[in-house]
Amino acid sequence: MKTIAKSSSLLPLGAILLASSMNALAQQPATESEKALKPVVVKEKAEEPEGKDALRATTSTIGKGKQALRDIPQSVTVVTEKLIDDRNLDTVKEALKNTSGISFLAAEGGEEDIRLRGFSLQATGDVFIDGMRDPAFYERDTFNLDRLEVLRGSASMLFGRGSTGGAVNQVSKQPRAIDESEISTTIGSHNYRRVTGDFNIRTGENAALRINAMVTKADNNGAGSSLDKKGIAATYRFGIGTADEFSVGIYDLQNNNGMNYGMPWIRPTSGSPVSDTTLINKLDPSAYYGMASDYNKGSAQHVSASHTHRFQDDSELKTSIRKGSYVRDQRAGTVRLAAGTSLANFSDATALTRGTQLKIQDMDTLYLQTDYSAKFKALGVQHELLAGADFAEEKRKVYGARTAAQGGVNLTKPNTTAGTPDDGAFINEASRVLRQTNQFDSTGYGLYAQDLVQVAPHWKLLAGLRYDNLTGDYSTFAIPNNAAGPVTTTSYSMKVSEVSKRVGVLYQPNALHSYHFSAATSFNTSGEAYSLSANNQDIPPEQSINLELGAKLDSSDKRFTTRLALFRSTKLHERNTDPLVNLVTLSGKRHVAGFEIDVAGKLTAQWEIYGSYMWIPEANIDIGVAGSEGQGTRPSLTPEHSGTVWNTYQITSQWRVGLGVNFRGEQTPIRNPGWTVDSYVTADLMAEYKINETFTLKGNVSNITNKLYADALYTGHYIPGAGRTVQMTLNARF
Repeated sequence: MKTIAKSSSLLPLGAILLASSMNALAQQPATESEKALKPVVVKEKAEEPEGKDALRATTSTIGKGKQALRDIPQSVTVVTEKLIDDRNLDTVKEALKNTSGISFLAAEGGEEDIRLRGFSLQATGDVFIDGMRDPAFYERDTFNLDRLEVLRGSASMLFGRGSTGGAVNQVSKQPRAIDESEISTTIGSHNYRRVTGDFNIRTGENAALRINAMVTKADNNGAGSSLDKKGIAATYRFGIGTADEFSVGIYDLQNNNGMNYGMPWIRPTSGSPVSDTTLINKLDPSAYYGMASDYNKGSAQHVSASHTHRFQDDSELKTSIRKGSYVRDQRAGTVRLAAGTSLANFSDATALTRGTQLKIQDMDTLYLQTDYSAKFKALGVQHELLAGADFAEEKRKVYGARTAAQGGVNLTKPNTTAGTPDDGAFINEASRVLRQTNQFDSTGYGLYAQDLVQVAPHWKLLAGLRYDNLTGDYSTFAIPNNAAGPVTTTSYSMKVSEVSKRVGVLYQPNALHSYHFSAATSFNTSGEAYSLSANNQDIPPEQSINLELGAKLDSSDKRFTTRLALFRSTKLHERNTDPLVNLVTLSGKRHVAGFEIDVAGKLTAQWEIYGSYMWIPEANIDIGVAGSEGQGTRPSLTPEHSGTVWNTYQITSQWRVGLGVNFRGEQTPIRNPGWTVDSYVTADLMAEYKINETFTLKGNVSNITNKLYADALYTGHYIPGAGRTVQMTLNARF
């Protein structure tokens, strides 16, 4: 949704008041409103606005505390609120498609795992909200999102256990000391209806309440799933900008969506080789062949609080706590073809079977962290110190359905045909009898310190260390195949103690250019997916390293930024399962190497552009296991080319238009099934008309050619991307 209006710090800075007027104001007692409008003396050219007002960003909070992007010796891509609004991105998944190097795994349980540079993010818990881990599987919405930040490369020094690919940070909207509100109403294809509200209420000189709310419904999201969701987020912040600032907030998202588990792969003819496997190209992207009773119901609820103390020496201590509860109740169906079915004999009469895939789980989390930042001079050089500690407690319970022989029910799903999508077939999912199948409880704590040292007029050195201690206890609860009991409990445990490192060099010859080289490590525990077994409970964590050489270049007018990077990400010790013996080892190794570029800002006063592109020409399983991710092959879900471009042009003071594309190159589904999935390009259009200072009308057409493409991939199926959608949004700011 929307960050409402410009705060006092974002008021036009080009018009500097006369010195005499400022002196006169300084000598008189200021009213509360006058304090909010107090002029700011500008000593250099102001940065262009960002966030709600621009596609370009200059700062980030993903690196622990607010930092200038030019001072982070690692690639960071920021999807601003303006980009989210321009393209009508109502889920975090859609927002992530506006960053390069992203791909999606359609996992067995239906949850889509995010991949960055081919390495898992979601399964390793590398998704965060305001710098605190957000590991549960749920369909994240953007209604309370101020921006989305993607840190590329190893991130364990900052966050602890983590992937090789990077981390995603969702930045929540925060109260500001102003009064302004915004309501957006969207209608569109497939009976799409969405209303969002953003209400910022100033309650005192240094206090404010911000409430964001959302309701969304649709018969189809363009890829076969109905939508029925609502959410609310409320944050109260007081002591804003003072020595002691406090914040307390609640978040509640309720999903009761449909569930498109995906479509099976197919070959051109019954005699075609496996390498010719492709999509069922005779179907519309929005066609749905699951049951009308399939659904993906769940909730995400958390309460958080923070305190920031600002010392007189410009140092700062921030302490935050978040308690979360997450529920996922997925009742889905695997859609499959009869043996021998091919595109050559595929018709409206082709039969499709429907199986059952359940994913029912609860997760409770508790996170506590404190971060200290300080700038000081010591030993004749300038330091920027970051240090902190964090604690995490995570508990997950998983449930399964009993068969009739176990005291439950056996439900049979009828077949359908290709010519009858949305046939309305229904079974009583509520009649299933559930039992707990496993449980995972983990606790962990981490300590870290990082120092950025100005060693010369244009040179900075960065070094950081982090220590993590993790424990995990996993239990499975089995019952006989033909009886309701007894329950057999089998338990496993995990203990991890790891040190993560990060070093970097920054060369900044002026205020516009910054060049960096960095090296960082990461580790992945055996219980990263919240499960253990006899095979992996004693296996040490996987180890990874990321090397990067990059630059951040601003134009002379500070309206346009280019970020460039050469990278090599290597998983040095990857878990492999030996097919000959029941043993898991750290015998594997893989790497990717490539180039990426981000551009964002204004080419002219009227023309604004955002682009993100990644090229991975080199990707290889260096040591692997035949039949899985085989040695010498390209890793799955690692496209050579991926990215997005979005640009808008302000034709007149009232009319603005936009055009963009998303693209992803060929990639292989997981477990190297022997074929690659075709590349694709989709295009989007936008036109916006500013009626007056209060109302704006905007139209969006996404995937204008109704391109059929595989968005999320798995060995046995794919989830199609959304087909053509048309939406109209009326926005009111007051």
